[in-house]
Amino acid sequence: MDWKIELIFVPVSDVDRAKDFYTGIGFNADHDASPFEGLRFVQLTPPGSACSIAIGTGLGSDMAPGSLDNIQVVVADADAALAQLRDAGVEANGVDEQDWGRFVTFSDPDGNRWTLQQLPPRD
Repeated sequence: MDWKIELIFVPVSDVDRAKDFYTGIGFNADHDASPFEGLRFVQLTPPGSACSIAIGTGLGSDMAPGSLDNIQVVVADADAALAQLRDAGVEANGVDEQDWGRFVTFSDPDGNRWTLQQLPPRD
């Protein structure tokens, strides 16, 4: 049986600001609904990803906005990813070269930290 991660909750303080940030760097806005007062659910998906993120209000999470610092995404080209982020006005750390990959890091407006990894060539 397959187990697939499909949704990660990202705690934010301002849903509209976060939605604008993520769509501004290329995420698709899949869903934005407020089925009743006090609940807003926004689902956003990075390009090419099978896993989405959810932001919103009333989602039942007690995580503080900006408390995630461990979201890692694989990209084909770290240099192109860095350029895309900087073109969107995002402060991103330059490419960090390691034996196990090339890394770019950035944070959303709340401080949730993302790491983009270009995997090393495999034999």
